[in-house]
Amino acid sequence: MTPNPLEAKVLRQLARAGIGDRPRRVLVALSGGCDSVVLLYLLRFPFARLGLEPVAAHLDHRMRDSAAGDAQWVHGLCTAWQVPLISERLPVAPVSEDDAREARYAFLRRAAAAASADLIATGHHADDQAETVLFRVLRGTGLRGLAGIAPLADGILRPLLPLWREEIEAYARARRLVWRTDETNLEAGPVRNRLRHEIIPLLEERIAPGARRSLVSLAQIAAEAEKALERIAAEAAGQLVKWDGNEPSLARDRLHLYDSAITSRVLRNLLRHFGVVLDRTGTRRALQFITDAQSGRRMPLSSRLCIEIEFDRAHFREVEVPPPDLECQIDRAGKMTEAPLRIGGKVYRVIHGVATPERLEVGAGDRWVFHADPRALSFPMRLRGWRSGDRLRVDGRRRSLKKVFLEQRVPRARRAQLPLLVDMTGDVLWVGGLSPTAQPLPERGESFVVKVLHD
Repeated sequence: MTPNPLEAKVLRQLARAGIGDRPRRVLVALSGGCDSVVLLYLLRFPFARLGLEPVAAHLDHRMRDSAAGDAQWVHGLCTAWQVPLISERLPVAPVSEDDAREARYAFLRRAAAAASADLIATGHHADDQAETVLFRVLRGTGLRGLAGIAPLADGILRPLLPLWREEIEAYARARRLVWRTDETNLEAGPVRNRLRHEIIPLLEERIAPGARRSLVSLAQIAAEAEKALERIAAEAAGQLVKWDGNEPSLARDRLHLYDSAITSRVLRNLLRHFGVVLDRTGTRRALQFITDAQSGRRMPLSSRLCIEIEFDRAHFREVEVPPPDLECQIDRAGKMTEAPLRIGGKVYRVIHGVATPERLEVGAGDRWVFHADPRALSFPMRLRGWRSGDRLRVDGRRRSLKKVFLEQRVPRARRAQLPLLVDMTGDVLWVGGLSPTAQPLPERGESFVVKVLHD
């Protein structure tokens, strides 16, 4: 029997995606609109011989008054067609279309896992492709963005992508299918609706009669070019990239052998392994650093990743993010107390209170002990890490702590780990490990002492 022309197009699309070679459970995103109803119908009835087992999934976004009615209608349809249905209603309506899309795909992935589905099928079609490509062109995009919606990517299948909206609706009417109309699709507010109802029709009427088809053709051409460039980049990566465990490095002395478009792809693909995405400018700067920087130089790419140059290779290393600082509050000059302290990821123990220096075995030049006349101090006090603008009080004068660090040649990494004793006025009285106490001591009796125990 000769298949319907629309069904033949969808079958070819499924075959190109490798669907039909074995039984599969497919989760169908069912909004109740024409596209999703036709998709479910095709998988449930005409294509039943392919061994596909459809499971429907419906999300109530709560973004319009008719949403609850759609959910009830979808439930009735699935009951009539004997298709399992997974449905969910968001507790709070999304505030934007982007938020709604994010919530929808999160739900679909949860539903697919619950149904043990191999794939998620959506009703995207050629008009959606044209709108997507134009939208990305107007916002600015690269070759990958021009490729538009992929027929199969990340476990999401789009069987209706070769079809135009009018073809799908004509098929639905011929099969006497019914569907729900989302009235928000007719509103002019959302950007996609303006492209669909105003911009693209205007382009076809006054500028390019075949604008939609040209946009879809552009997506196909871009997808082919993207695939070819990815293959070349993969071959280049085999020559340029070396992995040592989970740490990759790049042969920077061989980058000149490849076109910049290829080395840029190699770099971006490498960074995706760490969840880092660079724009065009960031990619160009990173490649220039890799090419020109001297051995020993370092460039941060994110809070968790950096490039380190070691002779002829550029190493990509994850930066260990220290836990947040744990400060120590000292409310008064009381009895001796012990407390934990963590500065810049370094862990200390602090002993503070009123005592004689001899009792704590404090030497005159101990850089990790502060002692002063408690009557000359302003409480409460804190032990914390260095902050920009901190000033050290020495002999009645206030000096920039940054300048003090520079004078004493304290490395930047070490500055972030030194504990500062700060009084209630915000002045830094003492820096642990930097210099001995310069505060007046009482003529007799006990002193207020802070001793930082360190490795």
